[in-house]
Amino acid sequence: MSKSAKKIPLAKEPKGKDAGSLASAWRPLREPVFRALWIATVVSNIGTWMQDVGESWLMTSLTPSPVLVALVETAGSLPVVLLALPAGALADIVDRRRLLLVMQIWMVVAAGAMGVLALMGQMTPARLLSLTFLLGIGTAMSSPVWQAITPELVRPTDLPAAITLSVVSFNVARAIGPALGGFIIGASGPWAVFLLNAASFIAIMVVVYRWRPAPRRSKLPPEDIIGAMRSGTLYLRNSPELQTVMVRTGIFAVCASGLWALVAQQARRGLGLGSFGYGLLLGCIGLGAIVGAWLLPKIRERLSMNGLVAAGTVVFALATISLAYIHSFGVLAGALAVGGVGWIAVLSSLTVSAQTVTPSWVRARVMAVYLLVFMGGLAVGSAVWGFVAARIGVSTALLFAAIGLVTGPLVSWRFRLIGNENLSLAPSMHWPEPVMLIDTDTSEGPAITVVEYRIDPKTADEFLQAMKDMKRIRQRDGAIRWNLSRDTADPQRYVETFVTESWADHLRQHERVTAENREVEQRAQAFHLGPELPKITHLVAEEMPK
Repeated sequence: MSKSAKKIPLAKEPKGKDAGSLASAWRPLREPVFRALWIATVVSNIGTWMQDVGESWLMTSLTPSPVLVALVETAGSLPVVLLALPAGALADIVDRRRLLLVMQIWMVVAAGAMGVLALMGQMTPARLLSLTFLLGIGTAMSSPVWQAITPELVRPTDLPAAITLSVVSFNVARAIGPALGGFIIGASGPWAVFLLNAASFIAIMVVVYRWRPAPRRSKLPPEDIIGAMRSGTLYLRNSPELQTVMVRTGIFAVCASGLWALVAQQARRGLGLGSFGYGLLLGCIGLGAIVGAWLLPKIRERLSMNGLVAAGTVVFALATISLAYIHSFGVLAGALAVGGVGWIAVLSSLTVSAQTVTPSWVRARVMAVYLLVFMGGLAVGSAVWGFVAARIGVSTALLFAAIGLVTGPLVSWRFRLIGNENLSLAPSMHWPEPVMLIDTDTSEGPAITVVEYRIDPKTADEFLQAMKDMKRIRQRDGAIRWNLSRDTADPQRYVETFVTESWADHLRQHERVTAENREVEQRAQAFHLGPELPKITHLVAEEMPK
């Protein structure tokens, strides 16, 4: 890395009243890093949508087979499904900046090769599918990184607005990209959009190269990819807050996919529109998303996270019903624009909730699963609503999708989203360093930690209740087994035991424990008798001689 490369600084923290005020819709763009990456991402997303149009159009020119034409979309989206968790794990254990640079180079090569082959007339269906799959790998590996670095680029108070702007960039590109791609293809050919998309990745490379993130320091060796995937899975399994986000996201994605899956069919068959009219309807949704981004900060002052998701879902449901039964282009365009407001309200709220309940060490893995649930929900829902529409009609299918949207929040109402940006998820580092009187390699294991409590039998039931939460956070931070035992010879003595795969995994627990974890520990330790803290013992498995 060249020393002459410029460093893009973060904007200074505002002082006075502005520091405590609710973030405005556009304030994240004051941050130089976020602004540069956001602009480059908008350009790249437009290039991606142009690329999608070019791939499908080129395949129809290469073969009359509808199966091969359909496989273009499969080749682009399959890597997201196959690589979601490995990509998130990799983004959490390697330098994210370097990973982004490598993936941008990967996508420049894939899109560039596609453009050159198309220009030379050497493209075949097999080559097109292969290069589309390679381009999808780049997208799958990059997406968790983009999601994970957003909290590092803006202040905590600006995170909801920053995530909303990220959703806006996608919707703007979705509105502009297909129409622009179709125009360029008609004027020059598919090769032109492929090469322009490759150039858009170069723009991102330049911005990422100039970015200097704060180094992530740790005395421990990085996790291996399998261990990182396992620890990410453990965190999800023991985080009710994240499970709530995944459930709500999946339900919304499956039902909301009805509009996206059937809008083209309804535009052509129900309203008699051409491709330009179809593009305008999509543009109205994108325009509504932009307006929604401007309105959301004020709406958040009046509605809770769960209230905003419920309201946005109902608004999007009404837009779905409008698509089913309104045949006036002007009225439908207005309804879809309002639906765009609901779309961005729900999507940004779910993403904010996922981000704010996830510590930095596992954020990329969590956001990879979040993207998998969302994209998988859209894919599965699209297939379901397509099948329903073929059986009972497009309008009826859209009506059922709208009913699903409205009933979804009612069914999942007990799954409450958490959107409190004041959660203390930074490492607290309050665990004391273990006493080491023997030479222990970090790879040795399993490692066992024993914590001894003295508990008054009168408060035993309350202590056990507190230890339920203790079990959850121990396992969430890496313990593969946990147990609480009581001494038969001493009714006051309780022994907590948890096991990690290696000594390094236990030391990582020291780095992962947060202020939120500390509150759970203090609640359990409050029942401990005596002036001293509970006794802690560390054991590492000994290898027996052969």
